[in-house]
Amino acid sequence: MENLEPNFANRQNTAAKAKQSLLKRAKKNDVANDPALAERRAAQRAASEARGALVSERKAAKMAARKLKADERAAEEALKVEAKAAEKARVVEESAAVESARVAAEEAEQARLEAEVEEEARREVELEAVRKAARDAKYAARKARKRR
Repeated sequence: MENLEPNFANRQNTAAKAKQSLLKRAKKNDVANDPALAERRAAQRAASEARGALVSERKAAKMAARKLKADERAAEEALKVEAKAAEKARVVEESAAVESARVAAEEAEQARLEAEVEEEARREVELEAVRKAARDAKYAARKARKRR
């Protein structure tokens, strides 16, 4: 008959057998060997890749929208610069026209003043000629009185 009181070796064997049965049960229930788990993980991987692709598409769409906005802003800025340049050219042209009109007016005024000066000089010469003629006539009259 077997000894009912276990000794150290018996307790060690019983513990080892218990450990072995736990290991077998754990290996049997191991999730790594579970086909459903592998299927779930594959589905999760596929969903993750789909999310990644969706995020990439959204980023690409955002970048395209930003680029479009930047292009629109650049076009608006170019139009503003062009409008400013046209306005500046118009102002320069206008000021050149005003300046040329002012120069023409000054030249006309100068010509009028010169004409007035020439007219005054001509009148002065005529007046001097009349005075000289009057003087000469007076002198001639005096000489004529003395001769008589």
